[in-house]
Amino acid sequence: MARRFRLICLAMFAGALSVGNADARSRPVPDSNSQTPIVEASPTLAPFQHVRFCLRYPSECKTNPTENARIDLDAQISELLKRVNHSVNMSIIPTPKTYGSNLGDGWTIAPDMGDCNDYAVTKRHELLESGLPSKALRLSVVKTASGIGHLVLVVVTTKGDIVMDNLTEVLRPWQSTDYHWLKIQSATDSKFWYEIKAPAVGPSVSLADRRVRLADR
Repeated sequence: MARRFRLICLAMFAGALSVGNADARSRPVPDSNSQTPIVEASPTLAPFQHVRFCLRYPSECKTNPTENARIDLDAQISELLKRVNHSVNMSIIPTPKTYGSNLGDGWTIAPDMGDCNDYAVTKRHELLESGLPSKALRLSVVKTASGIGHLVLVVVTTKGDIVMDNLTEVLRPWQSTDYHWLKIQSATDSKFWYEIKAPAVGPSVSLADRRVRLADR
């Protein structure tokens, strides 16, 4: 990913999330035990705004080497993930940020208004506060099918890598998204990031779909 790539999150109306909320929260987290986890490739630059975030919130960027790198996805943890995903999605009013010369626009925990970066770091913060290990809570930079930069939280579990996303109430295995996966926060040191090894597009996206998208570019 180019150094100058900036995360420009999708704007969305809060009301849109309310459609199907009850149904989404009642669904169990998908059992992705048979699916391949995200695999790190070579080290890469951390997003500049994450570097600033760690200076502002140093406790959010600490890693305990004795922690487990995977969370046992039992019923209690499943409910916690769904509850946090929903509550954070509902508590922040979606508002685009420029991240240009205005250094005041940084990733913020629990703002009244914010973008995908704020949603993702707030969810990670709340799960850390709930006692989940930082090594299993990894921010990840992706591109949407329309080529827009986006930040999500990946929860590494014994049943696969689960995506917490402000664009949906559904907790999905990473392969079930149609995102192009670019880089992910290191499990061993929260300040470091890695490129994501191919396939960068989840296998749920068919070859025909990919050809159509390439033809549209």
